[in-house]
Amino acid sequence: MEDVLADPETEEALAEFDFLVSEAGEGAGEAKSTDGAEWGLDKSPTTEEWAMDKNLLNKLKEEFKKERKTKKGAKRPNRSTLQAMLANLGGDDDIVMPAGGPPRSAINNPDLGPLDEPRKEGPRRAVLGVGGPEEESLEAALGLGDLAGLTVTNEAEPLQYDVAATKEAFRKTWNPKYTLRSHFDAVRALAFHPIEPVLITASEDHTLKMWNLQKTVPAKKSASLDVEPIYTFRAHSGPVTCLCVSSNGDQCYSGSTDSTIRCWNIPSPNIDPYDAFDPTVLGQALVGHTDAIWGVTIHSVKQQLLSCSSDCTVRLWSLQNKSPLLNTYTAEKDDGAPTSVDFVRCELSQMVAAYSSSVAVLYDLETAQPVAKLDARQGSDSGVSCQINRVVAHPTLPITITAHEDRHIKFFDNNSGKMVNTMVAHLDAVTSLAVDPNGLYLLSGSHDCSIRLWNLDSKTCVQEITSHRKKFDESIFDVAFHPSKPYIASAGADALAKVFV
Repeated sequence: MEDVLADPETEEALAEFDFLVSEAGEGAGEAKSTDGAEWGLDKSPTTEEWAMDKNLLNKLKEEFKKERKTKKGAKRPNRSTLQAMLANLGGDDDIVMPAGGPPRSAINNPDLGPLDEPRKEGPRRAVLGVGGPEEESLEAALGLGDLAGLTVTNEAEPLQYDVAATKEAFRKTWNPKYTLRSHFDAVRALAFHPIEPVLITASEDHTLKMWNLQKTVPAKKSASLDVEPIYTFRAHSGPVTCLCVSSNGDQCYSGSTDSTIRCWNIPSPNIDPYDAFDPTVLGQALVGHTDAIWGVTIHSVKQQLLSCSSDCTVRLWSLQNKSPLLNTYTAEKDDGAPTSVDFVRCELSQMVAAYSSSVAVLYDLETAQPVAKLDARQGSDSGVSCQINRVVAHPTLPITITAHEDRHIKFFDNNSGKMVNTMVAHLDAVTSLAVDPNGLYLLSGSHDCSIRLWNLDSKTCVQEITSHRKKFDESIFDVAFHPSKPYIASAGADALAKVFV
């Protein structure tokens, strides 16, 4: 005990208790520390005698000295020591923790015993106390000192279990972000700028509108943000039915029931909506069709445009020649009128046209001769119309995908001409299709008011979004992926376009 009292740090700590001694008493403010068991107090009648357990005081002094030595000589524990400590703790209490870790109440309460036992009443364990040889060695190894009595809650612990989730859990879920209100009639088509967060919509109100999705304004009827159009394209004399944007984002092309295709020079996304009229925005008109135009698509490499019309022809246009019309493709009479058209992305010399008779035809662009006929009528009910409303070519594979009036989506092998898959995709006619730039997902729109996202590998629906309201039994006319940003969009008969992120 003498070596304990000889420690200068111990004497300094005990000196903190000198204020307890009465000035009238013996020592006048100095503690009687010869035996280390009690302090000298004034025995006058006005002073109460302090009852102190000698053994308790000795024990506290020993613990204090051991704690000081532990602080000086302790090293930071390695990982194996910590793991052994956790194993010992688990073995002592025989508690099996759930996979998500202990309940928060147990984490924040170090005095709780096993989870299934009620809390025992009694004094808290001293922060510097040593409860036994195991606990003493544990605290010595950790070198925590005063921190030994603390329990830390790791708020990030539940997140580590997300890493073990399946890949499907990381698939993006699309949520509605913007509702674009400005058109006065149904929105028939839409297309994204290839780089900027810009959307162009085409409507039956004879106009096209450009929207910068980063220029938002407070909504009038809600706390959300709205997007106002930054430019309106006016030149068509009839409803605008189809639309496409060039690969560099400088031009867009629109087809209309007025049988013309208009070329537009897209203004800057930062244009002021109230700027003076710019006559250079309107480019040339491609004239040649004699009836309504229902589809246009552009080839990013060749700078060529395909269009299909109710005049039963598909036409190929050059966007750089003074005489733009390059070729005209006419199908057999039994095939009906073309309803949709697309370039075969993996074969630069071919294109595919879909017809109202449920047949899609692959053409050679140079010779204008049919290469293969994709017949979607096989396996369909003879009394039900299975007209093809939209045809798209896969961006990397020799696969053609068709959307049908009889609620089906069908897949064809371009090499063999055979149908390789078919599925009932919606509750009403499927009107539109879009494949994401990587060729992994398919987006479909229908008159059942929903858009659906499909995994092209498994042919399963991974998300359904109820997007628009019906008008005259029609709902969604077009869907689109942004080529480089996480946006999708839908166009509806309710005169709205909706953007999802």
